[in-house]
Amino acid sequence: MNNELIIDSTPSEVVIALLNDKRLVELHRERNNNNFSVGDIYLGRVKKVMPGLNAAFVDVGYEKDAFLHYLDLGPQANTFNKYTKLVQTGKQSTSNLMYFKNEADIEKDGKIGNVLNANQQILIQIAKEPISTKGPRITTEISLAGRYLVLIPFADKISVSQKIKTTDEKNRLKRLIQSIKPKNFGVIIRTVAEGKSVAELDADLNDLVNKWNTCYEALKTAQPPFKVLGEIDRTSAMLRDLLNASFNSIHVNDAAMFEEVKNYLHTIAPEKEKIVKLYKGTVPIFDNFGVDRQIKALFGKTVTMKSGGYLIVEHTEALHVIDVNSGNRAKSDNNQETNALEVNLEAAVEVARQLRLRDMGGIIVVDFIDLHNAENRKMLYDKMKEEMSKDRAKHNILPPSKFGLVQITRQRVRPEMNVVTVEKCPACGGSGEVQASILLVDQIENNLRYILKEQNESGVTLCVHPYLEAYLTKGFFFNSIRRKWSKKFGKSIKIRPVSSYHFLEYRFLNKSEDEIKI
Repeated sequence: MNNELIIDSTPSEVVIALLNDKRLVELHRERNNNNFSVGDIYLGRVKKVMPGLNAAFVDVGYEKDAFLHYLDLGPQANTFNKYTKLVQTGKQSTSNLMYFKNEADIEKDGKIGNVLNANQQILIQIAKEPISTKGPRITTEISLAGRYLVLIPFADKISVSQKIKTTDEKNRLKRLIQSIKPKNFGVIIRTVAEGKSVAELDADLNDLVNKWNTCYEALKTAQPPFKVLGEIDRTSAMLRDLLNASFNSIHVNDAAMFEEVKNYLHTIAPEKEKIVKLYKGTVPIFDNFGVDRQIKALFGKTVTMKSGGYLIVEHTEALHVIDVNSGNRAKSDNNQETNALEVNLEAAVEVARQLRLRDMGGIIVVDFIDLHNAENRKMLYDKMKEEMSKDRAKHNILPPSKFGLVQITRQRVRPEMNVVTVEKCPACGGSGEVQASILLVDQIENNLRYILKEQNESGVTLCVHPYLEAYLTKGFFFNSIRRKWSKKFGKSIKIRPVSSYHFLEYRFLNKSEDEIKI
């Protein structure tokens, strides 16, 4: 499998597209002002303890208080509370936990009032980003994720990923980590650690211990609400979690981001550093790699499949519903059951892709076409499980019910990716009234006059829809509208087609490829 990462960086946000064999499978949007990403560690203050909910509301600086349920406290909640208090009062003089005396684990079915009090300062980690009208979901079970390992303070236990099947390799990794890990820290060994050397694992572990030290230094003087330690950005997190031998290229359109990604790769996988490439093309990066076209095709209410079948995707506050339809897909030489099975198997692949792509979470109900044969239903269920195994989010799938419904629960840790695929009417701008089309060329010419004469730009690139580009450059070179403009203003005027623009949209770029605001 061939994996590519396409990164579109702008001043306001970074959009990351993951392509598998040129097919878009994940899309992530990270705004530069997002202060509540999964993995961030905060010093918060308990605002209210709610015995009826067995939960507390914690002020972490978001407009709505974060929600902390008793089950999210983690067994070492009292130990973390003790550590936070000692660090803040100056009685804990080091981040080293070798001589730190842990408190007893909290009861599994205890009451939150026995652990937390109103106005208490508490060290927490973001478990779910703010979604819809809800504040962040948080936990006191702090963990620091690295490339090969996850470090858990106060745990002192080593766990190995279940995806590592070889007993000898599990034992090797356990012995290795046992010999290098600091006392009073637990470690989870991730799947990608399989076959790695002691030097690679030791470097990753030292990096995580340094993060814990950074957290300790910030905590000494912090006043709630305060971000003690930020998780790495979404781009680096994806590289950390996904990077493997199948990655063959990472394309970035921003020089600063290019250096950042390259430096991060140099840290976690130096042999992969050369796959990072700086995109310098004049066409927008998502247009160049066909990402925009796939986004428009995949994020609407209706998603078509190659065979002619299609999915209808509906969203509600409580759940997501996906309806599978055969459309015009019907082979005359196959019976109804065979056709239904073929459409369902293709739909299972697309449904799993849609869940990852849109980052849909909570309860998902998929209404497949009815299958009467039990073996066919099992085949569909196995196919669904196989496709969902590629999904990093925690999920659970139930076998098809007698109504042909497959129920899926999928972990939701951040808002669902929502891309508007319908466009505002290019002629009326949504008003229902249109400007006379005959005036468009005059309007562009007036703007060119202002840019080239009054702003004294030495040249300009006009970006328009391909149809409009064809009109402005039609005829012999010397007779085209573009040529007449160049002659009239005595400046270089280039016209560039951009397929993602709506029909009458146009923009101007200067010689440095920066947009000129009119």
